[in-house]
Amino acid sequence: MKQKRVEILAPAGSLESMKAAVAAGADAVYIGGSRFGARAYADNPEEDRLLEAIDYAHLHGCRLYMTVNTLMKETELADLYAFLEPYYMWGVDAVIVQDMGAFALIRERFPELPVHASTQMTITGVYGARLLKELGAERVVTARELSLEEIAGIRREVDVEIESFVHGALCYCYSGQCLFSSLIGGRSGNRGRCAQTCRLPYDVKRDGKTLNGKDSRYVLSLKDLCTLDLIPDMIEAGIYSMKIEGRMKSPRYTAGVVEIYRRYTDLYLERGRAGYRVEEKDRKRLLELFDRGGQTDGYYRRHNGKDMVVWKEKPSFREGNQELFDYLDKNFVEKQLQEPIRGTVVLETGKPALLELSCGDCRVSVSGDPVLEALKQPMDEARIRKQLEKSGNTPFYFETLTVELAGEVFLPVQSLNDLRRRGLEALEDAVLKQ
Repeated sequence: MKQKRVEILAPAGSLESMKAAVAAGADAVYIGGSRFGARAYADNPEEDRLLEAIDYAHLHGCRLYMTVNTLMKETELADLYAFLEPYYMWGVDAVIVQDMGAFALIRERFPELPVHASTQMTITGVYGARLLKELGAERVVTARELSLEEIAGIRREVDVEIESFVHGALCYCYSGQCLFSSLIGGRSGNRGRCAQTCRLPYDVKRDGKTLNGKDSRYVLSLKDLCTLDLIPDMIEAGIYSMKIEGRMKSPRYTAGVVEIYRRYTDLYLERGRAGYRVEEKDRKRLLELFDRGGQTDGYYRRHNGKDMVVWKEKPSFREGNQELFDYLDKNFVEKQLQEPIRGTVVLETGKPALLELSCGDCRVSVSGDPVLEALKQPMDEARIRKQLEKSGNTPFYFETLTVELAGEVFLPVQSLNDLRRRGLEALEDAVLKQ
């Protein structure tokens, strides 16, 4: 399979995080609905809001993947079809699935809906990836414990897209195989309710003796994954989708991490290894956005290691980088994202006003009220342009607007506003229908 442009895949635990991710340059976002998602405590949107999220992503050239990645009870599978149908009809781009029963039902009932095999399926090699491909998976999300060499082996042997984690939390256990939270607190991570028991302090005992000191009690808590230095290796190993973890984190965190990984991925794609350098200030920024106790490059280059473990408790208070936070809020979190469009308006006396708009490959044309002949002061190009370019809270802004006039034209402001409104609505519909 020919490698596509690398995808930056961002977490979205809320609509606000989704919008921040899109503004920061994500190619795709993954988000949960009100049920069946592995982050039950995220601010997961209800149906109408998730449909709105699908539209928002598509209007801005982004894909939206829906997490349906919990293990399900037999009685729940009966509800899955009705739950997924509205999102399928609305155009969700893929679903991420762990449960094999859910996988089979989706392939049967939604044969055209792409399915991504979740990291919680613990796909650790060629055989697992090939099996999921044969069952109908378009993409496999590799277990976090694989090396780059093992991922490259899957890519060589199986014609399937590879998605791998590049940043965020690491589990102490094999991906998707932890029962710790369930055993201790009755909250199953595989049902979306992990209690984060591995993040707590513990004493390590043998024969009644405590082996670890007071400053090294976080023995199961791993540092967060950070792979800025590995981006060239990951792309060359065949990873298509660079997945960022963090659906429980803030929109500010999402924007900050996406912006950095977008920038460095593009840097490698444009300049290759010779032009690839990671600046220290960006490593520091990632730690300022979230620091559990340092960072690690995970299992990609080695198998296990003591320096992957947090060990010490992080300080209860650290002063944040307010300058960074303000920058992210202004440019991504609070910014209204709009797409550039091109327009031509033709006003000829005695004929209906005509507005043609285009966004990418989408083109629409709408006609309005008949253009009148001016009795006194004809409308000039500047006045018409000023009125039509008021795109307001729409998903668009005018990159160019050509005004063509024939005769001493006049058109009421209300007619111009109506022409613009109907044109922008028609363009939005056309983009979404794509």
